[in-house]
Amino acid sequence: MQRREFLAASAAAAVGLVASQVGHAAEGDSSRMLIELRIYNFANAEKQNAFAAFLGKTAVPAFNRAGVEPVGAFKLLAKDNGALHLSQDSTDLYVALPYKNAQTLIELEDKLAGDQEYQQAGKEILSAPTKDPAYTRYQSSLLYAFPQFPTVQVPNHSPDRLIQLRRYESHNRERAIKKVKMFNEGGELAVFKRSGMTGVFFGESLIGDKLPNLTYMLSFENDEAQKQGWAAFGRDPEWKKLSKDEEYKDTVSTITNLLLRPVDGSQI
Repeated sequence: MQRREFLAASAAAAVGLVASQVGHAAEGDSSRMLIELRIYNFANAEKQNAFAAFLGKTAVPAFNRAGVEPVGAFKLLAKDNGALHLSQDSTDLYVALPYKNAQTLIELEDKLAGDQEYQQAGKEILSAPTKDPAYTRYQSSLLYAFPQFPTVQVPNHSPDRLIQLRRYESHNRERAIKKVKMFNEGGELAVFKRSGMTGVFFGESLIGDKLPNLTYMLSFENDEAQKQGWAAFGRDPEWKKLSKDEEYKDTVSTITNLLLRPVDGSQI
C-alpha cells in the first residue's frame, strides 16, 4: 500500500470509529474540524526560541498556504503555572493545527515538501543535522471537534492574552462518551459561553496518549479575565445543577490544566 493510501485509510477509519462511538455519523457532519495538537521538545531554551521564530515567520504561513488555519503556537511559563511547581519555564512548544477535513491532514506533508518558499526559508531548521537537531522529538494527538463547537475560533487578539489548555481523562470509554454528551447535549458548552469563557476549540481525542480523553482550549484577554470567567462559571445555576446530575457522575478521573502564552506569529 502506498503512503498516501495508508494515511487516507487510517485517518478515515479513526474518524469513522470515534464518530460512531459518540453517536454522530461522520457523513453529513463535514463542518467538524480535525485538530492536531503537537508538543515539541527541545534540548534548551535557545533551541526552543529558534524553532518558535521559524514557526512564526516561516511555518505558519506555509501551513496556511496548505489550507491549515488558524495555527496556534504557545509557550508554557513558570509564572503562569504555579500549580505545576516549575523551577523554570518549560522548553516545550505547543502547536495547534486545524484541518477542515481528513484530506487536508493527509496532504499536509506533501504540500510542505513542494512549497519551495517554505523549504528555502526554513532550510536551517528543516535540514538540521543529527548531531545538532532543531528539536528532540514531538508528540502528536488528533482531536475531532465537538458537534456544537465544530470549528477552531480566534476569540481575541489581545497582546496580553492567556491561553488555557485542559484535558479531561476518563477511566473508561462509556464515561468518556458521557462527558462529551455533557458538553454538547447536557449544556456545559452553553455555561462556558454564558460565563464569558471564550472557546478556541473543544474536541475528543481520536489518537494520542492518555486515552480516552477530551481536550479543549480557551482564550482570555488577560489573567484577570481568566479568573473572572472561572468564577462566573462556578456560580452559574445551570452548572451547579448539571454538575450534580447522576447521568454524568464519574466522567472525569484526571484533569491536566496548562496556561500558555502565544509566541510571535501565532494566529490564536
